[in-house]
Amino acid sequence: MRDRHLDDMVHHRDPVTMPPDATVQEACRKMRTHRIGCVLVTDAQDRLLGIFTGRDAVCRIGAECHDPARTRLSEVMTAHPQTLPPQASALDALRLMQDGGFRHVPLVRDGVAVGVVSRGDFRAMEHARLNEENGYWETLR
Repeated sequence: MRDRHLDDMVHHRDPVTMPPDATVQEACRKMRTHRIGCVLVTDAQDRLLGIFTGRDAVCRIGAECHDPARTRLSEVMTAHPQTLPPQASALDALRLMQDGGFRHVPLVRDGVAVGVVSRGDFRAMEHARLNEENGYWETLR
């Protein structure tokens, strides 16, 4: 994982994006449908404007009693989130998430949102690595 690049991790996945005038309810439904923890908020040219996460839904909508059917993403998203280029290392992403206290990092190339990496991606990588090691040790028995 040390020298693995983020573009290797998100190779065949397009980020789930929504416009800033979409409602929180629409975003939550899309997140549920895709089984993801965030949507990237982008303009018509796919430039990143912000990010809306499951944590935002709880802390900014539920806790403050906003109506999710009437609240726009532009009102509650995290605007101008920290990003990384897709060629950054996995370690760079883990450090950024740890230092910033968040679970998702948008990947941006030339201002355009091209992906998102989450802490869960790293858990899946580690699990796959452990399965591979276990298989190796089983063949030696």
